[in-house]
Amino acid sequence: MPNCPECENSLDIEMDEVEEGDVVACDECGTEYEVVGVEPLELTKVGDELDEDDDELLEEEEDE
Repeated sequence: MPNCPECENSLDIEMDEVEEGDVVACDECGTEYEVVGVEPLELTKVGDELDEDDDELLEEEEDE
């Protein structure tokens, strides 16, 4: 069973029932993760990714 990277609590995930695109949450800290791969299990923190617009905003703020 995988552990939450934020708090190290065990994530309650049914490995045979999870699919790519599902969102799972840690019962302990509430952090949400999207399943991006199932074999092997890969999770990404929801809201962690920056899209191209966000990158451009960051670059503009750094230039000022």
